[in-house]
Amino acid sequence: MNSNKNYIEIYTDGACSENPGKGGWAAILLYNNHRKELWKAYRKTTNNRMELMAIIEALKAIKPEWRKTVPVVVYSDSQYIVKSINQRYIYNWIIKQFKNVKNPDLWKELINLIHQYGNIKFVWVKGHGDNSLNNQCDKLAVKAYSSDNENDKLNIDEYYEKHSQ
Repeated sequence: MNSNKNYIEIYTDGACSENPGKGGWAAILLYNNHRKELWKAYRKTTNNRMELMAIIEALKAIKPEWRKTVPVVVYSDSQYIVKSINQRYIYNWIIKQFKNVKNPDLWKELINLIHQYGNIKFVWVKGHGDNSLNNQCDKLAVKAYSSDNENDKLNIDEYYEKHSQ
């Protein structure tokens, strides 16, 4: 960990046993000499929802007073998410009121969080490649939903379960 960096690095990943199925997300936040690992599992969800939740929860974990002052770089292996943000597709979705967009609840939450930050950058990394922190997030996400095989003890992705019927 490089202690000379003056920005927060966030590495994220999501995983599902099946798609849809049991799933988990994980994030690693790095700032100076500090490291924070986050993860959570759900009994029924999708891989894309887990990818989005990982980013959302990582951004929510940053102190509100730092959001406008400390630059943030988010690393994700989801090309869909990174391209949607970097190529500004999300703004067309807002105009079209998220018509035909999957997971509008999470996209709306992510967009709201992005607007709370003064300097935020999204970078795509190859999944299951040579990025050790992305690989660690994958392992944590899988471990999150694998560590307890009883569905009734996993969290409920209420929006997904309500709207996937």
